[in-house]
Amino acid sequence: MIINRSWAMPNHNTFLIKPIREFVQKHIMNIKGDILDPFANGSRLANITNDLNPKFDTNYNIDALDFLKMFDDNSIDCVIFDPPYSLRQLKECYNGIGISITQHESKHFFSDLKLEIARVLKKEGIVLSFGWNTVGIGKTRGFQLDEVLIVCHGGIHNDTLCLKEVKL
Repeated sequence: MIINRSWAMPNHNTFLIKPIREFVQKHIMNIKGDILDPFANGSRLANITNDLNPKFDTNYNIDALDFLKMFDDNSIDCVIFDPPYSLRQLKECYNGIGISITQHESKHFFSDLKLEIARVLKKEGIVLSFGWNTVGIGKTRGFQLDEVLIVCHGGIHNDTLCLKEVKL
């Protein structure tokens, strides 16, 4: 496993942070098939994008779980997984467009998404995950952690942890 550390100013748009954008670009540049981004926001790094918020110019503007359910088993080469990093951020995203988060979502949001990602990704496909921990999609769902990039933002800001996992 490769572990690297970098420093960059924080930005609520993850992929505007230079070392994170470079991490993604390095891992997707040779992918010939489909790359999904269920939480694209303003990012256009994937060729199939989604964001719940209709203000973003993405291919779809639906719930991320519904978006992932649209794809066949073992049909996707890469998933860029940059969800809200906490339940508080999730609630803010939903409330920001007038949707209430359900009790089911507050308990199962992240695990439901990870199960769908594991289902749609091809064998040897990659997931690039971003957040405040290194849980990722996980070994129990058939993934091997290959690389971690720690991006320190200094001061009182949490680091952003960037993972590359491969489906076995």
